[in-house]
Amino acid sequence: MDTARKLDVIDARPAFTQADADALNARFEGMGTLEMLRTLFSEDTLGEVGVVSSFGTESAVLLHLVAQADPAIPVIFVDTLKMFPETLDYRETLVSAFGIKDSRVVTPKPETLAAKDDKGLRWSFDPDGCCDIRKVEPLARAKHGLDTWISGRKAFQSVTRQNLPRFEIEDGRLKLNPLGDWTKADLDAYFEEHALPRHPLEAQGYLSIGCEPCTSKVMPGEDPRAGRWRGWDKVECGIHTTSTPLGDPDDPANQPVF
Repeated sequence: MDTARKLDVIDARPAFTQADADALNARFEGMGTLEMLRTLFSEDTLGEVGVVSSFGTESAVLLHLVAQADPAIPVIFVDTLKMFPETLDYRETLVSAFGIKDSRVVTPKPETLAAKDDKGLRWSFDPDGCCDIRKVEPLARAKHGLDTWISGRKAFQSVTRQNLPRFEIEDGRLKLNPLGDWTKADLDAYFEEHALPRHPLEAQGYLSIGCEPCTSKVMPGEDPRAGRWRGWDKVECGIHTTSTPLGDPDDPANQPVF
């Protein structure tokens, strides 16, 4: 009976609410990014927290800031098994250079790939479905147990990311965008000031880098993310917005894997 009464009063609410995000946005408005991160980490405001990084062309700035604030904060990388070799090398370079103490890698489940992308060509006819099994699901596993995850999104990257707040709520989890209001000029200045290593593909015209099959060079005057999924009506992998695979019920990609 006592146990039952205790279970009745368990607080099952999400760890964070929109009111919490609003309060944090108000509190840290105008504060420098590094000072904000140091304050959040030292106060343990974020609970269990991790950084999600693609180790793309702009990733070094956020990782450098986080490492200065607390190098023990976990850094999570989703290796879709379709990444550029240069990205994998760049990850090792930054982890070593910044003294990151907790670097984690998550990959797609082999059984899922066997059932839903056995030829490895799903990207060519259903990029949403490919992202779902190679990136969205692995990241969901990696975020399990986190109260807050830190994203490298920036408002200038595309029209879909305008008006990006520093703090937002996603499924009861706090999502922090420390560089949301940074411009390309801000990033370039930070790279130069701290002599940060550049992604080796950036000089070749790759301004936003994801998986190798779905990433192309960006032409002058194009949106920085124009090289992602070129030719498809797709602008996000599904980590930041809901990914919707093709709906053929007979397609193996839409069958559950146990």
